[in-house]
Amino acid sequence: MGVQKLSSKNQIVIPKEARKAMRVKSGDELLVVVKGDVTVVMPKPREYGKALRGLGKGIYPPGYLKRERKSW
Repeated sequence: MGVQKLSSKNQIVIPKEARKAMRVKSGDELLVVVKGDVTVVMPKPREYGKALRGLGKGIYPPGYLKRERKSW
C-alpha cells in the first residue's frame, strides 16, 4: 500500500502497482465512488453491459424466475 500526498491542485499520483493491477494507462477514465467514509477508485468499464453481465447469477433460488414468469 502506497501513501500519496494530495497536491496543491487537489491531485494524487496513482502508484504503478495500482495502475498495473487496474490495467489503466494515461488518458483512461476512472470511476470514483464515495460511500460514507470509503472512497473506491476503479477503471470505467468500456462496455457497461459486459461489466454487469452475470452479477445477478445465484441471487434467486433454482426455479424461482421460471415460476415468477409463469405467474404473469
